[in-house]
Amino acid sequence: MRYEVTGDPLYKEIGTFFMDLINSSHSYATGGTSVSEFWHDPKRIADNLKTTENEESCTTYNMLKVSRHLFRWTKEVSYADYYERALTNGVLSIQRGTDPGVMIYMLPLGRGVSKARTGHSWGTPFDSFWCCYGTGIESFSKLGDSIYFEDGGNQPALYIIQYISSSFNWKSGKVILNQTVVPTASWDPYLRVTFTFSPTEKTGTSSTLNFRLPSWTHRNGAKGILNGETLSLPAPGNFLSVTRQWSAGDKLTLQLPITLRTEAIKDDRSEYASLQAILYGPYLLAGHTTDDWDIKAGDNKAISEWITPIPSSYNSQLISLSQDFAESSFVLTNSNPSLTMQKLPGPGTDLAPHATFRLILKESSTKHSTFSNAVGKSVLLEPFDLPGMTVLHQGEDQPLAISSQVEPSSIFHVVPGLDGRNETISLESQSNNGCYIYSSMNFGAEVKLSCKSDFDATFNQAASFVAWKGLRQYNPISFVAKGANRNFLLEPLLTFRDEYYTVYFNMHD
Repeated sequence: MRYEVTGDPLYKEIGTFFMDLINSSHSYATGGTSVSEFWHDPKRIADNLKTTENEESCTTYNMLKVSRHLFRWTKEVSYADYYERALTNGVLSIQRGTDPGVMIYMLPLGRGVSKARTGHSWGTPFDSFWCCYGTGIESFSKLGDSIYFEDGGNQPALYIIQYISSSFNWKSGKVILNQTVVPTASWDPYLRVTFTFSPTEKTGTSSTLNFRLPSWTHRNGAKGILNGETLSLPAPGNFLSVTRQWSAGDKLTLQLPITLRTEAIKDDRSEYASLQAILYGPYLLAGHTTDDWDIKAGDNKAISEWITPIPSSYNSQLISLSQDFAESSFVLTNSNPSLTMQKLPGPGTDLAPHATFRLILKESSTKHSTFSNAVGKSVLLEPFDLPGMTVLHQGEDQPLAISSQVEPSSIFHVVPGLDGRNETISLESQSNNGCYIYSSMNFGAEVKLSCKSDFDATFNQAASFVAWKGLRQYNPISFVAKGANRNFLLEPLLTFRDEYYTVYFNMHD
């Protein structure tokens, strides 16, 4: 940066003006910016959503560098907050899970989009050499960068601006800091961080540690505790400063509430005022959907009234139902509007959530439903990505469907597999005794309700399924948002691989 070379304050002013202009007029809720490698008119972000060529990975990489420099010059929390947002959503979202060398050029942020279906799609480990591969790989090599910043004054001082589990040998302060962060979850709305200290010399040095209190938290429920004593915390958007001679055995903990909030798209035209993103602390939440994006939040309703966390116990209720035929494995899949048997999908594919269902015990019980204890019970099948909806039958020899209402035809009795194998189950309609969910054992054919027949030699096999652990699991940060036409499963954008999603919702009163 020219300001650091020349010391001319004009260049500092130019840098801060540029960053503030981008953040106020050209940035997405991820913290990233640009469309097809360009900036267009200010506060017209809604136009960008018409293409999949949104946030360029190189741009996010460079904006992180700018924010890092600006924080060094100003020590303003806003630049540290930006770094956290762009790192969490704009960097961690561009690699396909943990697949090495599979990265994305442009991060799509429109309605019903998929990272696997853009102008470039996912790259390949050895044949893709876009500019964003270089910056993307470098960004992942710098995940430990910009956690700690040293202030070069007379008294040693350190700024902790990112909460990432790490260890830092602070030579000026003559102490080793160990930072441990409890993984974030939707059912426990707090950031919990613990710092312990190991002096590197017998005679310690008095030093100051400055802990960032993010702008997304709030005072109610926030705690800072040093060796059992409660600290007085400043308002969010400031630093908690603690000066002392740090000793072995010192322990400082922070508990910062994580709030849900909505954020308007940066577009000042009235027709786009309803487009809002949903964030949980620094995490941008995306909804599983291929098209629908309508949410009816209600006039002046608290966000907790229409967004609720998914309990951790729900993962034990997720199942996938498979059959083997034609020398392949197939799974029951929500193909909307019907259910079909599709080839067993790989992890992270768009079909994986459609082939996952939550098994809900119909009887009231204190015991959580799992496929291991469901035999002999009446259950509902809820599609993974359509919370609140259930599978139902439409009569004998009619295809199964998905409904927002729980009907008698939504209830199935889990019985041992009709094919006699220990590992299979069958699903008998409670309203039509002797009739079962039946696949016909044909790839792509609609799954229906069929009644047991002595004339169908393959009936028992076609009505028996192996129940597996769900091909898709809920992320620890998962919510259900009430939609105008359907509910949405919300998860952090960074968790999506090939699945379709939207990050901006059309919100109505």
